[in-house]
Amino acid sequence: MKHFILSLLCLAFAEGLLRVPLSSRKSIYEELRNRGVLEDLLKHRQFSADNVYTENLINQQDMAYFGQISVGTPAQNFYVHFDTGSTTLWINSIYCKSNACTHHPLFNPHKSSTYYSNGQQFSIKYGSGSLTGVIGYDTISMGELTVTNQKIGLSMTEPGSNFARPLHDGIMGLAFISDQQTIVDTMIQEGLIEEPVFAFYLSGDSEGSEAVFGGTDPAHYQGEIHWVPVAQDSHWQLVFDGFEVNQVSTGWCNKGCSAIVDTGTSLLMAPPQYVDKLLSQLGAYQDNSGKYLFDCSVARSGPTLTFIMNGAHLHLPPSAYVLQDSDGHCSSGIKQSSAKYRNGLPYWILGDVFLRQFYSVFDQGNGRVGFAQLA
Repeated sequence: MKHFILSLLCLAFAEGLLRVPLSSRKSIYEELRNRGVLEDLLKHRQFSADNVYTENLINQQDMAYFGQISVGTPAQNFYVHFDTGSTTLWINSIYCKSNACTHHPLFNPHKSSTYYSNGQQFSIKYGSGSLTGVIGYDTISMGELTVTNQKIGLSMTEPGSNFARPLHDGIMGLAFISDQQTIVDTMIQEGLIEEPVFAFYLSGDSEGSEAVFGGTDPAHYQGEIHWVPVAQDSHWQLVFDGFEVNQVSTGWCNKGCSAIVDTGTSLLMAPPQYVDKLLSQLGAYQDNSGKYLFDCSVARSGPTLTFIMNGAHLHLPPSAYVLQDSDGHCSSGIKQSSAKYRNGLPYWILGDVFLRQFYSVFDQGNGRVGFAQLA
């Protein structure tokens, strides 16, 4: 009975920490089977190592991370993309008639006794995809954690195909913006977490992935956490001090480089003025369409990238930036960012390609991001 109960939890309490597995094996299998996509995605299954939370991570070959939340009373369940690069929590709704909503569960506010709305409209444009919708408020649950009166967006239009992919029922925005009410802000206001901190362990292997609210999980990292200050209202924007290729300084960040720490971005995004030179140094080549590819041997023997942050040297091995698909072809996990500069400094986005190599901690109370070596 104990094992059965634990297998039903999406969130567990342990010494003041709220653990949110980014998907449970049993529930996600049932969900995928109902949606008719289990066979195609089963080859990407990944399980946790400890059997307390048996997790299955469907991440489209390490390109996105999803967790299950429940919305309303009674609960309606959705898988959302945990995204530190945006602020809004939104889900697909019955108001959405776009093709992207066709194969996803849709939130019906009329079936929730705790939902209310003043009809306020919203629109969001992401780096890949956009939507419009209406703002409402309702109860959000993740396992035993229940947040009341949480601001949520109900989608009405979702142009294009970016949000049509399996499991993408919405986005949970976790950015560091003072005038926006993220779900972490609501947790703090309602006294649900002792520390205004959350953390991520993003796995690319069978150990599974985890988001922790209210602290960190020492089981996933070792040694000290290296802290880097972030600017207020900046989507977790930091400045780092240097960038090296094979322990040789490029000089690109001698006066500092600006970077957003973004779990919602799949790749490592580098300043456009440096991308071609960097990928050439790493041994990449372009195909006829201009896409950068690698010989897969580079994943074992290529140069190591080093980010120097607040005195710490954070190393990114070649196995991190060389992405191998199921056919054995290897492409680049590094692409150009949307702008050359931000606040006058070369602009990077530290997405999942970077974050999978570290345990990452987001400290709203002290305005900083921490990185630690994986256990």
